[in-house]
Order: sequence, then C-alpha cells, then structure tokens
Amino acid sequence: MSVFLKRVLEPPAYGWSRDGKFYRPTHREIMSHWFSRMNIFASRKNWLPFTDWVWTLALVPFTVLFFTKYFSWPLLLVGFLYAMLFLGTTNIVWLHRYCTHRAFTFTHPIYRFVIRNLPLRLVPEETYVLSHHVHHAYTEQAGDPYNAHGGRLYCFLAGELHQPIARDLSRKDYKRAVAMLNHTGVNANTYAQYQKWGSICHPAYLYLHFSLNWLFWYGAFYLIGGHALACAIFGMSALWAIGIRDFNYDAHGCGKDKRDWADFNREDLSINQLFAGTVSGEWHNNHHMFPNGARSGFLWWQLDTAWWLIRLTKLLGGIASYRDYKARFLAETYEPYLRAKAEAAGKDKAVSARGG
Repeated sequence: MSVFLKRVLEPPAYGWSRDGKFYRPTHREIMSHWFSRMNIFASRKNWLPFTDWVWTLALVPFTVLFFTKYFSWPLLLVGFLYAMLFLGTTNIVWLHRYCTHRAFTFTHPIYRFVIRNLPLRLVPEETYVLSHHVHHAYTEQAGDPYNAHGGRLYCFLAGELHQPIARDLSRKDYKRAVAMLNHTGVNANTYAQYQKWGSICHPAYLYLHFSLNWLFWYGAFYLIGGHALACAIFGMSALWAIGIRDFNYDAHGCGKDKRDWADFNREDLSINQLFAGTVSGEWHNNHHMFPNGARSGFLWWQLDTAWWLIRLTKLLGGIASYRDYKARFLAETYEPYLRAKAEAAGKDKAVSARGG
C-alpha cells in the first residue's frame, strides 16, 4: 500500500523532494503552481481544484448579506457556533473518522446518507480521503501533501497544490484509488471518464449533490429563522471553510516541536490543541497515535464532540461497530506516565530530605 500511496497523488510542479530531501518551495513557486491548477481553461482536469474554491467563495455573498442587512449579535453567535462546533464536529465524523479511517461502520446506508449530508457540504470526499491516507503514511516527509515543514502557504493551498490524485494512474491503480472511496457513497467515474476529467468523482454528480445539500439546508434554516438565520449560518460557515485549510500547519506545531506533557505520541510533530479539540473532538496528537479510532479525546478534560455524535448515532441504531482506544491509551501510555511521574517525585523528595 505504501508504494501505491507514493504515486496516487499528482506531484506538484516543484516536486516533493530534491536531492533526496523534502523540498520547501518559495512563495513564488507555490503561487505559480496554484494559478496553473486553478486554470480550468488550460485543462478540464483542473475542475476539482477549481471547485474547492467555488464552494468556499460561494459563501461570501451570504456573509456580506448578513453583515449589511441582517446582523445581530445573537445571530452572529449562532453562525459562529455552527461554523466552529457543528461543521467541525460533523466533518470530523464524516470525512475523517469514517471516510478516511473507517473507525466505525453504519448499520444501513440511510444513516450514512444522513451523516454525509448533516453538514453544509464544502469538501469533496476525494479531495480529503486519499491525500489524508498519504499524510499518515508519510507524515512530515517528502510526499506529505500538507507537510508543516513546507510553511503555512504550502499547507493552506494544499487542496489545489498537493491533494488531487495523479492524472496518469494505470487502470489497476485507478481501481485501487476508487476502492478507497467505495464505502463513502461517491459515484466513481469509469476509467475512461477518469482519463477525461482527471478525477474519481464526476463534476455533474458533485455539483448536483452539493447544490441539493445547500438548497435543503438553506430552506431548513429559512423555515426556522428566515433569511437572517440562513445568511448568518451560511455566511459564518466561511470561517470553517477557510480555517480548515490552516489546521494541519498549526496541528503539527507550524513545523516546530511544540509538543508538551499531554502529547504522548512522539513519532511526529502533531499536537493536541485545546480549541480544535474542544470544538470538534480533533485531539490531533492522540489521533496520530491511534488513527483509526472513533474517539481521540482520552483524558477527562479532552472533550470529544465527534465521539458524542458517533455514540448518539449508535444509540439511535445507526452504527454497528466502532474502534475505541481509550482503555488501551490509559493502560499502555497514561498510567505508566503517572507512575513514572510519581516515582520521580518520590526520588526528588528523598533527595531533598537528605539534603535538609
């Protein structure tokens, strides 16, 4: 699988590495490549990178309408909580824990449909899933699509620069790539269609799906609170759509070692961030320790809203099974840490007593 993951993504124009080491491109190189990826007139195969920004920028008119016509502090709070808490949580459950890591299984496709469409759709599964597998296989190495060592801009524009699948996959490799998305409900292109569009998903299906999702939720919010509520929620969702692009850079210490006592995974620079963990359940250092777990909040103060949603769905009969590594983490990692800490404290106390 690791060899396949090395070639499943389209290499950037400046390459993943030079002289056998990760290459950090200049801002000029990044922007030059970004503009080439956004040019749908040069190639129809640029449609998916271009689409990533279409849906994000489509939120801007709602933002403008909210602040110029419907603004109120209560609605601002509602929109903010929806963007940070609801979008963060539901996308972690769907894109991260289910689509990528298969941390749980659904009892019936109808529950998958509900969870898939529970958030306002902004990120295509194809953009997220395959690249995230590569990220875990080559964390902070050459080939990691959002390598924190590449800098903030490198990560911020990764959706267009580094996350699209390769456009020259063999029929066998394309089949393997499709298999990584089969469980998500994505309607995959045939190999001939892939050669035409350069993607697994077809633009017609994706635009229809996202459009229907937006129409449904705008209608639902309108019925609850009119255009004011709908514009507040849609408009503030831009915060999540843009902020998520910056997440991996910050969650990997901005390329520096910022790990503290609560970051027990020492295999990479991932860190547990209080805000991101609290509002979405994404305790990133814990996640890198147990990637395919349905829960990443292990300590009592690590709230895990994504885990709560998974548990609620199971209580409602929607989830058949899940993987939970909390007990293993406590037994193998945290309790030995506490014992070592207590022993060290005891030795310090004994030394102090002798010195006194």
